[in-house]
Amino acid sequence: MVSLPHPIQYQGSKRNLASNILSFLPYKMERLVEPFAGTAAISVAASSRLISQKFWINDLNKPLIELLELIIEKPDEIAEAYTAIWNEQQNNSIEHYYKIREIFNKTNNPKLFLYLLARCVKGAVRYNSEGLFNQSPDKRRKGTQPETMKRNIEGVSQLLKGKCTFSFLDYRDVLSQVSNSDFVYLDPPYQGVCGDKDSRYYSGICFDSLVLAIEELNKKEIAFAVSYDGKRGNKTFGKELPQKLGLKKIEIEVGRSSQATLLGREEVTIESLYLSQNLVNERTLKLENYMSQTPKQLTFL
Repeated sequence: MVSLPHPIQYQGSKRNLASNILSFLPYKMERLVEPFAGTAAISVAASSRLISQKFWINDLNKPLIELLELIIEKPDEIAEAYTAIWNEQQNNSIEHYYKIREIFNKTNNPKLFLYLLARCVKGAVRYNSEGLFNQSPDKRRKGTQPETMKRNIEGVSQLLKGKCTFSFLDYRDVLSQVSNSDFVYLDPPYQGVCGDKDSRYYSGICFDSLVLAIEELNKKEIAFAVSYDGKRGNKTFGKELPQKLGLKKIEIEVGRSSQATLLGREEVTIESLYLSQNLVNERTLKLENYMSQTPKQLTFL
């Protein structure tokens, strides 16, 4: 896939897996729904491939959704705001970061959030027990250069402007409103990583509630895919979705763990993608072709 614009650095984003995931989505869809949108990486990629031109971008993290809406609908405004905030950090960038973080936690201003995401350690969002953003700044860098940020913002806006519905609902409220003409891509936090609450996520997800929600999608015969569990070396993240759901599980090789390599271990990271049965029936030939072409990168279970 051609390199796509992504202004938001966000740990857990499916940016690098988008091409693999799109390989199993329908060639065309009326609307792509992301109940756990994050950076909306799948919507960005789907729009670039003309798979869909209508999107519902949802995430419980309200400032994140408000930021995405600014990026997509008002690119000049958010780019100018970022440039101003970024330029203010030149004298004492660390002190400036903590000042911006403090103001953000009082106001939830999405314009401030973009700077924090660009500057925080590894693009990793962290919250304390009170729900306040508490990630530290990356002391080796000052965040994305304004010129680069502006180009990425403009690129995303060109792909998605005027095509999206934005919301910050509970994912179950979103799923209750989808129809057979929609395709749903779910990317919830791994239950095995975060449980019901974890500092790495704005909100955790109850495993049993997710299973019930997927059962409802099956009953409504809605096509969907779920990125959920995974593993690195011998360590597993998240509990597998139960077989009673009738989903097909694909294991996609993400790459070698940089952290493990630093420790002298050769560990490959694997992410799981679950496909609804109606989607599998539609794409059986595609699955078979993919398996024959990349036997070392994918396992079809």
